[in-house]
Amino acid sequence: MDVVVLGSLNMDLVAQVPNLPQPGETLLGKSFATIPGGKGGNQAVAAARLGARTAMVGRVGNDDMGKTLCTYLESENIETQGVGISPRTSSGTALISVSPNNNQIVVIPGANSEVSDGELDVLMPYFEQASVLLLQFEIPLDVVEKAAALAYTAGLTVIVDPAPAQGPLPADVCNYISILTPNQTEAAMLTGQPVEDVKSAIAAAEILQRQGIDTVIVKMGGMGCVCATAAGSFAVPVFPVDAIDTVAAGDAFNGGLAAALCEFTREPGEPFSQNILKDAIDYASAVAAISVTRTGGQTSMPRAAEVEEFLQFKRV
Repeated sequence: MDVVVLGSLNMDLVAQVPNLPQPGETLLGKSFATIPGGKGGNQAVAAARLGARTAMVGRVGNDDMGKTLCTYLESENIETQGVGISPRTSSGTALISVSPNNNQIVVIPGANSEVSDGELDVLMPYFEQASVLLLQFEIPLDVVEKAAALAYTAGLTVIVDPAPAQGPLPADVCNYISILTPNQTEAAMLTGQPVEDVKSAIAAAEILQRQGIDTVIVKMGGMGCVCATAAGSFAVPVFPVDAIDTVAAGDAFNGGLAAALCEFTREPGEPFSQNILKDAIDYASAVAAISVTRTGGQTSMPRAAEVEEFLQFKRV
């Protein structure tokens, strides 16, 4: 096992719309689709399609959506023995409106809200095999914090996507995060500082990094990424593409980052060098760039050969 994901599994109910509705407005959509999603599931599929041996730990409801979510993960060669079933709660659901340049999401956590310390017992045996743990904030935060501490202490690279952001990070959890990957909105919420351009993004990343986090990467969509480490900060430009659906761009990035970092060895607790991080961010950015040219969450994730071809073309 290379990557283990503890996180959310949702069924995405996706409406393609010409523009996002204003409060009280009714508008006609273009199309509708039901697509497996959830930040945890999306990141697991992204990593698995890139060749990382991946396991998923989380919860679904005892319903048709839960069965479909697990079946889809299994079809992507993701181990699902760690996905529990909540007998009296529905599977998580996300109501998503997607316009050409933006999206709007309402998440009903369902069984995701029942992820508990029991999942930690399921998670820990994977630490003997995996090198990366992916976490997000669509499951109870106390479980995320405990999982981060356990995995970091065990020597894994702990990548935390603080989405949805819920205010400043607890001080004690920062010491157990190898890499934090907020987008610019989340970085602003976590720091209380506006994040509007590369300069302000670097400032926010450095604030978060000084809280005890090894590395902070702020994802800025069309403005690329910035990265702050103890050795300094740098920016990575975006790959320009014609985006049609940005819903799972952040998840594609995190899955790509995890898959890339699996290729590098390091001593437990030792931060990655800036050269390794630059290469990994470049790869993850390519994964995200390809994903936004397609619709859906898990269905938009590219495979390793596509990413390599994309990078070769862009580097010419």
